[in-house]
Amino acid sequence: MFTFTSLLGAQSESSASQSLLELDGGVKVLIDVGWDETFDVGKLKELEKQVPTLSIILLTHATVAHLAAFAHCCKHFPLFSRIPVYATLPVISLGRTLLQDLYASTPLSATIIPASALSEASYSYSQTVSSNKDANILLQPPSSEEIASYFALIHPLKYSQPHQPIPSPSSPPLNGLTITAYNAGHTLGGTIWHIQHGLESIVHAVDWNQARENVLAGAAWLGGAGAGGAEVIEQLRKPTALICSSRGGERNALPGGRAKRDELLLEMIKSSVSQGGIVLIPTDSSARVLELAYLLEHAWRTEAKDDDSPLRSSRLYLASKNIGATMRYTRSMLEWMDDAIIREFEANAGLQQKETGPQSSGNSKSGSSAGPFDFKHLRLLERRGQIDRILGQTDSLGRSVGKVILASDTSLEWGFSRNVLKSIADDSRNLIILTERLGKPEGDAKTGLARTLWSWWEERQNGVLSETTKSGVTIERINSGGRQVELQHAKRVALEGNELNVYQQWLATQRQLQNTLLSGGTTSLESSADVVDDASSDSSSDSDDSETEQQGKSLNISATMGQANRKKIGLSDEDLGVNVLIRRKDVFDYDVRGKKGREKMFPLSIRRKRNDDFGELIRPEDFLRAEERDEVDGQDMRQPNKHDTRDTFGKKRKWEEPQHDRQMTNGDHKRQQTSRNQRDSIDLADMSPGPEDDASEDEGADAVDAVAESSPSKAIFSTEALTLNVRIGFVDFAGLHDKRSLQMLIPLIQPRKLILVGGMKDETLALAVDCRKLLVAQLGSSESTIDVYTPEVGAVVDASVDTNAWAVRLTSALVKQLTWQKVKDLRIATLTARLESSVVDSEPDTEESNKKQKLLKAEGEGDETPSSELVRSSTAHIEVPTLDILPSNMASATRSVAQPLQVGDLRLADLRKIMLASSHTAEFKGEGTLLIDGSVIVRKTGTGRIEVESIGLATSMGPGIGHGSTFYAVKNMIYQGLAVVK
Repeated sequence: MFTFTSLLGAQSESSASQSLLELDGGVKVLIDVGWDETFDVGKLKELEKQVPTLSIILLTHATVAHLAAFAHCCKHFPLFSRIPVYATLPVISLGRTLLQDLYASTPLSATIIPASALSEASYSYSQTVSSNKDANILLQPPSSEEIASYFALIHPLKYSQPHQPIPSPSSPPLNGLTITAYNAGHTLGGTIWHIQHGLESIVHAVDWNQARENVLAGAAWLGGAGAGGAEVIEQLRKPTALICSSRGGERNALPGGRAKRDELLLEMIKSSVSQGGIVLIPTDSSARVLELAYLLEHAWRTEAKDDDSPLRSSRLYLASKNIGATMRYTRSMLEWMDDAIIREFEANAGLQQKETGPQSSGNSKSGSSAGPFDFKHLRLLERRGQIDRILGQTDSLGRSVGKVILASDTSLEWGFSRNVLKSIADDSRNLIILTERLGKPEGDAKTGLARTLWSWWEERQNGVLSETTKSGVTIERINSGGRQVELQHAKRVALEGNELNVYQQWLATQRQLQNTLLSGGTTSLESSADVVDDASSDSSSDSDDSETEQQGKSLNISATMGQANRKKIGLSDEDLGVNVLIRRKDVFDYDVRGKKGREKMFPLSIRRKRNDDFGELIRPEDFLRAEERDEVDGQDMRQPNKHDTRDTFGKKRKWEEPQHDRQMTNGDHKRQQTSRNQRDSIDLADMSPGPEDDASEDEGADAVDAVAESSPSKAIFSTEALTLNVRIGFVDFAGLHDKRSLQMLIPLIQPRKLILVGGMKDETLALAVDCRKLLVAQLGSSESTIDVYTPEVGAVVDASVDTNAWAVRLTSALVKQLTWQKVKDLRIATLTARLESSVVDSEPDTEESNKKQKLLKAEGEGDETPSSELVRSSTAHIEVPTLDILPSNMASATRSVAQPLQVGDLRLADLRKIMLASSHTAEFKGEGTLLIDGSVIVRKTGTGRIEVESIGLATSMGPGIGHGSTFYAVKNMIYQGLAVVK
């Protein structure tokens, strides 16, 4: 069984991607935790419902659309951080810096607490709403250290490395689930996921690029860069289901490919900076920015030697809050890039060693040679003050100096790109270059600034400025014409007065609700020192976590609140679920029909003793004398409201306990906090590095902002009308597949079922029609037999494999006669047997049977029915189909009919390598045809059938009909690549 549900990104203008795969046995796989520039917490509600039942999480790209909500879910969704997450090393490293940049750039990334949750927690919120319309109270955002700790939990994987993941504590067994990552070619470390589970072979390929770029190799469909294959690799060929993105399905590739694209960008930049203009290129801060930074840095290196080039006198900048860390991680991951980058690095390293000598420490930036990402011309900016200074720079005559600024983010809704655009908006010499196509918002969706500029580019209302350069390249720029856009600014302000009380009441409600719902379940946190929940035994057992780490962590439970007053929470039986068996008195029955996961199990945690190197932990309260039992844990039991802090130093303050009752000095608390941070984070010092440039004088302002983020706050919005006179250009640097790539590769992949997600509605439906026609022509079947699905958000697609499989029981005598042969990772055997039905008694265990007999004997006194009959009646009789050996009279008749069977799938590329190693000549002649020694042709049809033809000519190995001919040599090699089962 396999069902697919798109939680975000299907037939939608939103670029966010979230996919849910449910496999046989209740195994659920979440692929991507994406978000968009709106940071709407309402878009995560469906994901929030699925968290308790998820088995594993897979991440594909280090972009906002694929993992922007990861830190939010870890901080505010209980149990989310316990789910195993898998990704490649670049996605982990670059995703960490992306989210640190995101949360440092905009207060809206913290998300606004829904008004419904506040009104349920506090009656006074209704008065606040009536007076202030909306409080816009913010959740506490994760700190930089917390984001680093979340990403430290992700399990790194390498390309082409099959891995059997571990399930989450609440997940059913995975039953041999295998995941494998392949290069997607869109971002550094971007992944095409192959998931194998039983008979299901699923390929998840969202946002991939087959074309080779400056930094990234193409996708691994045909074997990656340098493979030169004409067939899709075996691991990704003929999956039972292919999940593919439709974004770019109607886009035609630029004639001339990558070289033409790069030349178009550089000519557009030269045309603007030669007039003293400023060029703004909005981009992301961790993924596609690497391609742009590499291209522009090497263009400046080349043009710096040309006296007539306008780039020589121009400046190049890259602005992002955490770009220094991003580039340091990038320099350490060159092996994930294209082979040309590795060769460039090795050549520059050898040249530098030859120039400076082996004894020199060598600064690659100062020498004549530099590595691929050792920037000699590109300057990194991480602070607002640095950007303001470079925007005001002029030459000795007071004229503006040409500048090119790469700034985050592409959406222009947050980051430095928004600030730069405001500064350059009034000058027509300036230019903003869009690097991605953006869809138009649907319905009442908010129109972002980048979408507005893209709509202007498509409309071309105020005229187009076309220019042909010396190299013959025609560039087009659109005039803004003084049109106005409305900018909305969000400012973080500390809470005070009634709003602070509302927030504290909401926070208290969430804490109490979390403790109520999680107590008694398999994921509850035990307060006793002698037991520990088995589900959380692998995690840290320290109980001194900071209180701020828990704030707002139960936001997802607020939707399940029934009627709650200000003093006591009342939960209905539906809210408690299966926990009603232990939370309610005189409740002994619970209907589990139609339930899944933990809702079908009795809420009893498996407990075990907690030991250390010296044995079982000692509970001091078990050894108290009678006169000491009146005071336990610093609490005078005779006076419950009076606390004694003599023995509670270093312990966590209870939620109901006031802060002033804890006799702990600020200095002691700070020392504890410092030591805890040093213990919990081994390498967090490297996670938030400073900029590569010298620190600017605006460090104090950043420190003030950081303090504000750690306190309860709200968002205040203001609007501003901005008049635009800048020109708008477009060069496609999205790095996504185009129409030709999709139409060429999908028939070669030959999926049994095709699911299209991740695109606008029109392009998704259009691509579905094209793919259906292509697959019909490839497979030679009717359109009705081709399954192409185009689900919408929330729709469930049943894409199970159309295979009939049965489970049978083999007798011991038959098993002894089987001859097993190994085919790749499998062991197979043929058998001829007789099918019969046998009855299997599922008898209870001896110990359980004895207990039941004693219980029935005690309860059945005076009853006429003996207890032994009751036990015997509880024994189940199950009919199981069984295969047994054939009788001797039937075995002789079937033995003469049986024929040998060849099992396996031989690839022509492998056969070519084998023949070349055996001193034969072998070359491909057309698609699916291999010519060996000029006399033997080997063809492989679409159904997998291998055909061998020979013209019968003699060769150096012997006569054409002899045993040593090429024909028989090829046949022997083919048989060696297959398993012959008799």
